[in-house]
Amino acid sequence: MISIRLNEKKNSRQPDEMFPDLPDELFEKLDETQKGENEQIVRPSVSYWRDAWSRFRKDRLAMIGLCFLVVMGIAAIFGPMFSSYTYDGQDLSNGNQPPSAEHWFGTDKFGRDIFVRTLYGARISLLIGFVAAAINMVIGIIYGGISGYFGGRVDMVMMRIVDIMIGIPDLLYIILVMMFLGNSIESILIALCLTSWIGTARIVRSQVVTLKHQEYALAARCIGSSNLRILFKHLIPNSIGPIIVTVTFLVPSAIFSEAFLSFLGIGIQVPIASWGTLVNDAIPTLFTHPYQMLFPALMISFTMFALNFIGDGLRDALDPRLRK
Repeated sequence: MISIRLNEKKNSRQPDEMFPDLPDELFEKLDETQKGENEQIVRPSVSYWRDAWSRFRKDRLAMIGLCFLVVMGIAAIFGPMFSSYTYDGQDLSNGNQPPSAEHWFGTDKFGRDIFVRTLYGARISLLIGFVAAAINMVIGIIYGGISGYFGGRVDMVMMRIVDIMIGIPDLLYIILVMMFLGNSIESILIALCLTSWIGTARIVRSQVVTLKHQEYALAARCIGSSNLRILFKHLIPNSIGPIIVTVTFLVPSAIFSEAFLSFLGIGIQVPIASWGTLVNDAIPTLFTHPYQMLFPALMISFTMFALNFIGDGLRDALDPRLRK
C-alpha cells in the first residue's frame, strides 16, 4: 500500500479535499513524533569542487600521477640543496663513472653528477611546462571568451586568424623565435606560447557560445551587468572544468617540446641542465655508457605519464555528466 503522509501544520486541508478521486485507505495521518521529517535533509550538501575531489581520489592512476608530480617537484626544489655536488661542477678525473653509492646516477664525461643535474633539470623542465601552460590558459580564455561571447563578425575574424595560425607548422614559429631571441628560457616560453593557446581558445569559445544563452546570463544582462562582467564573472567560471582539463594536457606538451628543442640543440644550452640537454649530451656515449641517457629519459617518460593520468582523472571528475 502506498502511504502519503501529510503534515497538518503545513496543510490544513483534509486528504479527501486534496485528492478527491483517491480512496481514504491510501492516506496515513502523520503522528506527532513524525512531524517535521520532511524538513530534514537526508543527504548532506556537497559543493562541486568537493564532489570532484572525492571522485578524483577514486582514480588510482590519477592519484599515483599526482603523488609522483608532488615528490618530483619537492625533490627538484630542495634536492640539490642537500647535495655536495653542483649541476655545473666538473671533475675530469671522475668522468663517466657508473651509478654507485657516491653518485646515484653516475657521472658524465666531465665528471658532473647526473643525479644532481637531473634534479636541477626538473626545475627547468617543470618551470617551463607550468609557466607556458599558465600563459596559454590566460591567452586562450581571453581570446576564446571574447570570440564566443560577442559572436558575429568579431567571432568570424578571430576564428579565421586562428585557422591561419593552425595552418603554419609550430616548429617554424619556434625556430624563427629562437634564431632572433637566442637560446634562453624566456625565448623558449615565448616560442611555446605563440600557438599553444589555440586549443584552449577554441574550447573556451565553444563553452561560452553554449552558456551565454542560459537563464543566469540573461538575468545578469537584464539587471544591467556589463559584457565583461557577464563573461568573466558568470560564463568563464561555469566553463572552468574543461579549461582545467585542457591546461593539464598543455603541461606535458610544453615539457616535451622543450626537451625536443634541447635535444635538437636549439633549446637550453649547457651548462644549464634540462632533461632535454641531458639526453642530448648523452648521445655520444649511448652505447658505451647508456645510463647517462636512461635516467633523464625515464624522468621525461614518468612525468608525461603522470600528467596525462592527472588530466584523465580531472576530465572524469569535472564532467557533470558523470556525477551520480
